[in-house]
Amino acid sequence: MNKPDGFRRSACPIASTLDLVGDKWSLLVIRDMLHGKRTYGELLASPEGIPTNLLADRLKRLEDAGIIVSSVYQERPVRYAYALSEKGTALGDVLLALVRWGKKHIPGTQTLKEFSSGAVGGAPARGSTRTRAKAARAG
Repeated sequence: MNKPDGFRRSACPIASTLDLVGDKWSLLVIRDMLHGKRTYGELLASPEGIPTNLLADRLKRLEDAGIIVSSVYQERPVRYAYALSEKGTALGDVLLALVRWGKKHIPGTQTLKEFSSGAVGGAPARGSTRTRAKAARAG
């Protein structure tokens, strides 16, 4: 099967969507923006701890794909605020479907709101494997 023009892998809508947002971090950046985060610093403070170089790369890739837009909010040094475009906001339904699936099929998962409020039901995403293993043995 030949690869159609303009597509990375195929004309399949799932493959094409994954080519845009299927990496480890993009949907988490979009999730945070849906929750009101707008600046680089706010996005960097997410509980998953995205490395700075990857956050900068994902913001550029998402902007190039038309999923987010940036605007200068400070001149010296230049700093940007980010917002979801209409195309990016439409991914909210996709993220909600992932939340529902995860809550149903992955025990102990928490929504960002539950995690932030300290709701019982799952361990925070941060911490080393050794720390999580030690906590699991203790509790």
